[in-house]
Order: sequence, then structure tokens, then C-alpha cells
Amino acid sequence: MDTDIGWELYRSFLSVLQEGSLSGAARALGVAQPTVGRHVVALEKALGVVLFTRSQLGLMPTEAALELKAHAQAMSSAAAALKRAAESQGAGVRGTVRISASEVIGVEVLPPILARLQARHPLLKVELVLSNKVQDLLLREADIAVRMTAPTQDQLIARHLGHVELGLHAHTDYLEKRGTPTTVAQLGEHVLIGFDEETAFVRKARKSFSSWHREALALRSDSDLAQLALIRAGAGIGICQAALARRNPELVRVLPGQVSLKLETWLTMHEDLRASARCKSAFDALLHGLQSYLIPSLPA
Repeated sequence: MDTDIGWELYRSFLSVLQEGSLSGAARALGVAQPTVGRHVVALEKALGVVLFTRSQLGLMPTEAALELKAHAQAMSSAAAALKRAAESQGAGVRGTVRISASEVIGVEVLPPILARLQARHPLLKVELVLSNKVQDLLLREADIAVRMTAPTQDQLIARHLGHVELGLHAHTDYLEKRGTPTTVAQLGEHVLIGFDEETAFVRKARKSFSSWHREALALRSDSDLAQLALIRAGAGIGICQAALARRNPELVRVLPGQVSLKLETWLTMHEDLRASARCKSAFDALLHGLQSYLIPSLPA
């Protein structure tokens, strides 16, 4: 490789990876399909590798393409972060801030906080990423992240907000039909809602709640929002954030003295964004709003 490779070639390559076809990538990028095809061919020639093979299912990535994927995604995140930084130039709070949060926090807690933030700064745009995956702030996948685990990178500004308490909850309609369990053992007589694939949090939680295992769950989903919807629909008993359940008088805490789990909650931002007006304003708004929702940490 004697010459630099333009970003547009990597962008087309990444879009084909994500969409699975040249036509899908072209639609996603808003360019002509032949342009995407030329970009992929040019990138293959520049790198000296085959990136895709054709099949009945579309374009299938080779091992080389899959190995390059993470690097192309990092380039895409950096390009998006550069654009956000450029848009923020000028007086006042303006531009775009990208915020990552878990599904439940993003849907049930952040909207009023972000509504107040945008009303206070009308030139500010907010991108809200809902994912239980930890976005990499060092790679600029997001500007700010609400995390349910402690950050490990030294280059991040991190504020420990406290913890989210989780407990078993059920709708009053369900409890009227099936009764309210008074012991953990009686949970075996009920319809339980929970996870499908085990996570690190589930494994940790089982140390204090051993009966919460996959085989005991009649309704399973790895989406926290789906589990919450099932609980609200009166389908059974499931784990819900206690503060969230208190907003709905029809959701009843089950075995409150026997089942209580805690999620540590952190607000994080890359330290290079400390002087950014858009990021500082969003960070402060999230800090204030989330602290009023969470149970504060006890003093050390």
C-alpha cells in the first residue's frame, strides 16, 4: 500500500457489512449502487485482500473483512465525533451530543431529563443510543454514557451516582388471580419473567438469589423493555427497578424483604470533552436528573 486510502472506501465497506448487499449499502449511504461497488473493489485492490464472496444470501464477508470490521467501526465513530465537534463551534451551547444508556434507563428515565435539556438549549441536538452494550467512549462511539458498571479506563471522567435497586414486581391483576407469594420457595408456583441468555449480572445476582435460573422462567427475553412490558401486562412476576415501579400504583413489590438486587450506576464522559459546552451541559443535566432518580451511595 503505497498511497493513503480514502475514508469513503472504508465507509462503503462498512455499510456493505452492515446491510449485506451493495443495494442496501447504497440506500443507507444515499449514493448509487455502482459507486459502492467501485469503492469495495478499490479497497480490495488497495489492501490486497478479498473482502466479500457472493452467495444466495447476498455478499458474505470473508475472514479478512470480519477482521477489519472493528477498525472500520472505530473510524466511523471517530468521523461522527469529528462532525459533532465541528457542529458545536460558535457561541452558546450548540451542536450534537451522543448519549448512550441501557434500554430501561433510556426509555423510562432519560426522556424528561433530555426534554428539559433541549428546552434550555434549543440549538442542541441529542442522539440517544439505547443499548445494554457498553459503548466505548475512548473510540468515541458516544460522548456520554450512563453505565451500570464501573468504568475501567483512566481517560474518562466518571461520577458514581449511586445504585438502582431491583426487586420482584407483579401487576395487581396477576396477584389477584394467582395470589401473592410470601416465601422464595412459593415462587415456583408462579409464572416468572426473566432472561433468556445468562449475563455476568445474572450470574452475580444468583449468588444472593439462587432460585432465579433460566429453567424456572416461563417467559424469557433478553430485552429489559420486553420483560417490563410483560410485568405491566400482568403476565407474571419479574425483576423491575423499584423506583420505576413506584411510579405505577398497579405494580406491587413481591418479597421486598427477601429479594433486593443493586446495580451500581455511573455517568461517564471522555476527559477531552471537559471543555465542550455541549457535552458539559448534557453531563450536568444528566447528573442532576439521575441523582434525583437513584438511591444515593452511602458515604465511604
